[in-house]
Amino acid sequence: MVQASIVVSVMVFAMGIGSLLAKPLQRWPAVAFVVVESLLALTGGSAVLLLYRAFAVTDLYTPLMIVLATFIGVLIGAEIPLLMTMLQRIRAQDAGSAVADMFAADYLGALLGGLAFPFLLLPTFGLVRGTIAAGVLNLVAGTVVVAWLFRRTVSRRGWSVIVALVAAVGVVLTVLLVRADDIEVDARQRLFRDPIVHAERSEYQEIVLTERRRLSGADDLRLFLNGDLQFASPDEYRYHESLVHPAMAGSRERVLVLGGGDGLALREILRYPDVAAVTLVELDPAVLELARTDDGVRALNLDAFADERVEAFAADAFGWVREHREAGAEPYDVVVVDMPDPDSTATSKLYSLEFYGMVRDLVAEDGRMVVQAGSPYFAPRSHASIRATVTAAGFGVTPYLASVPSFGDWGFLLATPGTASGPPLALPGGAPPLRYLSEDVLRAATAFPPDRVVTDAEVSTLLDPVVLEYVREEWQTY
Repeated sequence: MVQASIVVSVMVFAMGIGSLLAKPLQRWPAVAFVVVESLLALTGGSAVLLLYRAFAVTDLYTPLMIVLATFIGVLIGAEIPLLMTMLQRIRAQDAGSAVADMFAADYLGALLGGLAFPFLLLPTFGLVRGTIAAGVLNLVAGTVVVAWLFRRTVSRRGWSVIVALVAAVGVVLTVLLVRADDIEVDARQRLFRDPIVHAERSEYQEIVLTERRRLSGADDLRLFLNGDLQFASPDEYRYHESLVHPAMAGSRERVLVLGGGDGLALREILRYPDVAAVTLVELDPAVLELARTDDGVRALNLDAFADERVEAFAADAFGWVREHREAGAEPYDVVVVDMPDPDSTATSKLYSLEFYGMVRDLVAEDGRMVVQAGSPYFAPRSHASIRATVTAAGFGVTPYLASVPSFGDWGFLLATPGTASGPPLALPGGAPPLRYLSEDVLRAATAFPPDRVVTDAEVSTLLDPVVLEYVREEWQTY
């Protein structure tokens, strides 16, 4: 949100500067217009690659973003006076009519371009190639407009300049288009410590899997979504044992998992033979496909999705929960909420009072819900806000934490509906052998250091997602 505000405000201001700078160019409006469109195509088409590389290699991402926004704004601002001048040269009309015609065409182009990028270029070419393709279209459109409508206003020398410039920019954009994958892979690898063994950009996010092979033969497999670590194979069992097993200390015939598309929480749930059915709801089908087909991930989740007790849905958890609640679906004995941290508008709704209120109706009266609640060390106010929100939704809550070296101290909330106090924290009867959890560890897990206890955090709602602001404020230090 902050970056979007900076880009928009800087760009609009720069458009005014561009309009002023275009005054001397009105002597050669057609040639100057093609020059502006060529620079706009080159800058806009390469902007994503430039910013991605700046983010991966240097600390200059924000300054470069401002520079690019300023330069693009100047170029956009210069278009209008040049177009006005060209229109006046081919058709005499009053200034008001000329402005009306020009803005009508400009806004129509903005509509077509604004719709073409997300619905055509992005799905067809992806983000990097789609941006370069948009630059190519801008170059072609600008050249066609001059060649079609204003060709008689251009001298032979002017056409020589236009052809040479368009050809040069076209060659550069073509090279970028061909080399886009290599440039992106090189920049992406610089963001990660270990070699990348799988990378894709799904409809929802960037998915990266890295793997380090040691001489001992033990591998370190890590999953990142949009650059955020989801698990590291050497210690993920600490997180998933802590998330799942305390919630299984009661009825557990029917289990619902919201998130957890990697199948690691599912693996722990399926270790109980008396679990009859597990429903898993994961937003991104690409994550589900990776968990089902990648040999490394399957080895970690023990091929959990092949278990006949599992039914997995690729759906938005918020909409799925609302739909099943309204349909009066049979409640679940255990609900595991294993969502990404609320560091975006899209994920913060999954930590809202409204969401937990709907989930409450899907938890059996004697059932349990467990929520991953972020780090009480790195983000204590965020953790406290999630706890306050779950409590306000009608749950009794027991907060606890686990030590996960790749994450640090990590927090969870064990909750039961309709109670004033949270459920006791204990290993369930019939628990399988565990590597991390024990009764002693669970007793210690409820002890929070005094410097990480927050008592005044606010409840997060859809209209006021305070948890999003807490997360952004607290994590920016680390």
